Amino acid sequence: MSSTFRKSHVLVVDDDESICLLLYAKLISAGYESRYCTSGSDALELLSRDHFDAIISDLKMPGITGFDLLEAARRHLPHAAFLMATGVNDISTGIAAMKKGAADYLLKPFQLDGVIVSLERALGIKKLEAELEDYRKHLEEMVEQRTKQLEAALRQVELTYDETIEALGAAIDLRDDEIAGHSRRVTLYALEIAKVMGCSKELFKQLTRGGFLHDIGKIGTPDSILLKGDKLTPEEMAVMQTHVRVGHTMMGRIAFLAPAAEIVLAHHERFDGTGYPQGLAGDAIPLGARIFAVADTLDAILSDRPYRRAQPFTVAHKEIQKESGKQFDPKVVEAFLSIGEETWERIRREAAMTQPDVQGVSSSALRVSQELSSHSVRQQGA
Repeated sequence: MSSTFRKSHVLVVDDDESICLLLYAKLISAGYESRYCTSGSDALELLSRDHFDAIISDLKMPGITGFDLLEAARRHLPHAAFLMATGVNDISTGIAAMKKGAADYLLKPFQLDGVIVSLERALGIKKLEAELEDYRKHLEEMVEQRTKQLEAALRQVELTYDETIEALGAAIDLRDDEIAGHSRRVTLYALEIAKVMGCSKELFKQLTRGGFLHDIGKIGTPDSILLKGDKLTPEEMAVMQTHVRVGHTMMGRIAFLAPAAEIVLAHHERFDGTGYPQGLAGDAIPLGARIFAVADTLDAILSDRPYRRAQPFTVAHKEIQKESGKQFDPKVVEAFLSIGEETWERIRREAAMTQPDVQGVSSSALRVSQELSSHSVRQQGA
């Protein structure tokens, strides 16, 4: 016998003790460890508490039959080989046993050498099955580990992208000293409103990206218009309004920024349909843009502008409330009004303290986005 199967533990079950002794002697001489019993009930007790690599069982026994043992073996010892012994007239029954999970059937009277050959073959198959199962488990573990590594790498790449976006937003703000830090503040304001509304994690991500880059289209706006201290003429206003389409076009060419580009395009739309550039109204305006519009107005009122000084929070509160249903989505306004003034002041202070320069990027807004989205109850999807 191959050394691979030596010391395999085999249980023999037959109500004829002389057959048990015959098989027991052959197995011992072939190098196996073996035990035998003469009833199905004794065999069930052994299967419940001992390990066997193989079972050779008679099919027809009083009380508990070979089929009963086969079912028990599959429950208690699923990796054990099972050989069913049957008479010549029961070949069809032996084949049925194989369909139920037996590795082979043995015809009585036994050819003892043939029994050993069948046993070795059955053990070999079970050994291969066990090796394949181990390989499958190892492969699953390896795939899971590699998947986690890939996800971590993708998160790092995404973080690097977003840090670059944050720095770019800061660089855009630097073009106009009066609005330094605007992109950061308005992004943090929008995220706070989104948290109250229970928005999705995906919307938090798009608000962060769209917030930092909402004015990227102003790169093409002449300084004479962008920095003008007086009221713009209709012609100048038309040029100024093109910045949303320019920004949308620029961002839309980059796959991971395409969803955020919709916020950039629509952040000057009005809830009543009188905004630009498309005149969208109500829910036709993307939710991110509706949230951003309130945040943008809040920061505009609280900040110095070339044509006026910063206004107190009470002015912003009244103005936004007044524009509910007109400029702004009433649901967004409701969320805004539920947030206390101290929260907005805290956000404004934090934004000022973590203001990045274009060389040293701070990812505070990205961190806040992750923290807020993790606490979101997700009552409303992106």
